[in-house]
Amino acid sequence: MMYLVLVRHGESVWNQENRFTGWTDVALTEKGREEAKKAGLLLKKKNIPFNVYYTSVLKRAIDTLDIIEDILQQGCPTYQDWHLNERHYGALQGLNKDETRKKYGDEQVHLWRRSYDVQPPCLTIDDERYPGNDMKYKDLKKEELPLTECLKDTMERTVPYYKENIEKHLKKGQNVLVVAHGNSLRSIRMYLENISEKDIMQLEIPTGIPFVYEMDENLNIEKQYYLEKDN
Repeated sequence: MMYLVLVRHGESVWNQENRFTGWTDVALTEKGREEAKKAGLLLKKKNIPFNVYYTSVLKRAIDTLDIIEDILQQGCPTYQDWHLNERHYGALQGLNKDETRKKYGDEQVHLWRRSYDVQPPCLTIDDERYPGNDMKYKDLKKEELPLTECLKDTMERTVPYYKENIEKHLKKGQNVLVVAHGNSLRSIRMYLENISEKDIMQLEIPTGIPFVYEMDENLNIEKQYYLEKDN
């Protein structure tokens, strides 16, 4: 049996401020650091011997993984990749969600946040929020730099990355920990669990609670559950 564990980063500064974050590289709050610590303690109690870690290039995910690893002390190889970034919220990035609802209406904002294929308004390339202005992405092609993304767009980068990189470890019988973001993890779960475009709108990913898949040698999911104190 293999374990694949998915953890959404702990609460970030912009989670706390109720802003659309996306690719904006914000820090964890103190609560977020505590959530990461609790995730690490739950995983330590579960005693899963991990072989490899994956995370995005955004510091809220990287720092969450660092806190977890400080507790686990397993010394696994770690891969950071932009394919696991949060979805890009386009021109919504940095805006307060409540103020955006007042401007555009609850239904429209819910569609932007949770639908499968409705994109938020686009950035322009002269916008300071354009990811091409960030040195982390200097090696990306122009077509790889999003101006906005819906969940469908996010899946088009996360799922091929999962298949090509993460899945190969599971096929070898290795256990994998992925620390990423609400929508990059939603997209992976949509793929693994064959969740419909309609049902994915209802899937929320809480911060800092490990989600565990137990898989057989053919990568069939035998069990799936959030790791809570009573597991």
